[in-house]
Amino acid sequence: MKIAVASQNRQQVTGHAGQCRRFWIVEIADQAVVSRALVELEREETFHATGGGLAPALQGIDRLIAGGMGPGLRQRLAARGVTAIVTTETDVDKAIAGVLAGTLTDDAAAHDAAAGGHEHAHEHEPGHQHGHACGCGHRH
Repeated sequence: MKIAVASQNRQQVTGHAGQCRRFWIVEIADQAVVSRALVELEREETFHATGGGLAPALQGIDRLIAGGMGPGLRQRLAARGVTAIVTTETDVDKAIAGVLAGTLTDDAAAHDAAAGGHEHAHEHEPGHQHGHACGCGHRH
């Protein structure tokens, strides 16, 4: 299994997968971590810029862990066979351990409630920014 963890600051799980440029790529075999590498995407490779497409560095992932993502991105990932996990866990190592233990739950409903019910399904042109806050701690 190959997991991508959004981590813009290289230390914590990032709250907004769509604009994140740094991801820990973790390969799992026999319920153990066999490799872990940090990849950095170009701005034009982010999920927002590609309309949810997978950058070459993210090709082959089975799961994407982030602190938040909109339903549009979640749907596009699912169409590519990638399971999206929105979590309140901010520690990258604990999130990975939770996947291994089967205890990391998808908190998307809690994220949406914290966002005041704001849906992130609207589409963006590449490079387009609205400049509004949705209430979940990140800006569009």
